[in-house]
Amino acid sequence: MGTNRIDLSTAVWRKSSYSNGDGGDCVEVVDDLPGVVPVRDSKDSHGPALLFPAAAWSTFVTAVKDTDLPGV
Repeated sequence: MGTNRIDLSTAVWRKSSYSNGDGGDCVEVVDDLPGVVPVRDSKDSHGPALLFPAAAWSTFVTAVKDTDLPGV
């Protein structure tokens, strides 16, 4: 079975507007990949990225903005 890999070496990462101002606790995303949203820790720019289906990421972001998540 082959593996599907997405080349993120030339991706343009955008820091979340919800990240704090001192550079910690930052999440970065790539906006321009069809169907998938890569997410990484900005403090580890050469580390791994998590890949989320675009629809799931959109639902998550909406829930965060609306504070619809349990425990938030």
